[in-house]
Amino acid sequence: MTLRIVIMGVAGCGKSTVGAALSARLGIPYRDGDDLHSPSNVEKMRAGIALTDADRWPWLAAVAAELEDHAPMIIGCSALKRVYRDHIREGAGGPVTFVHLSGSRALIAARMQHRPGHFMPLSLLDSQFAALEPPTASEGLSVDIEPPISAITETILAALKGQTE
Repeated sequence: MTLRIVIMGVAGCGKSTVGAALSARLGIPYRDGDDLHSPSNVEKMRAGIALTDADRWPWLAAVAAELEDHAPMIIGCSALKRVYRDHIREGAGGPVTFVHLSGSRALIAARMQHRPGHFMPLSLLDSQFAALEPPTASEGLSVDIEPPISAITETILAALKGQTE
């Protein structure tokens, strides 16, 4: 089975860190979905303006195209709503596993404060949590982000075991 994994969750939950660690363990590429945002989307977020669905659709299509064109791969993408995940699945060219990195607002806010240079300001975190529709068990899995990265990675690998053999 060709792996198409989306590491999802609100800003600051650790998508890039977990994606890179999982990539190293699985030996497949990781791509940061933030790199697929249009310059206008990045500027909106940098200015503290939450994206609208109209802003997101082209970006979600680009995420899906990356999965279709470059699988096996792991991509980081907030994928906050089920309709966004459905959009990604429809264009990905095969099954997609969503791995939701789940943590408290307090934990994620603390981590965001120690993430200099990222365009997503802490002021947008509440809008991300408001939009979040955690995936159901049929869509993927949710993983607590409080443990160390090695434990998070092991939890994900154990859940993926049937897909990677």
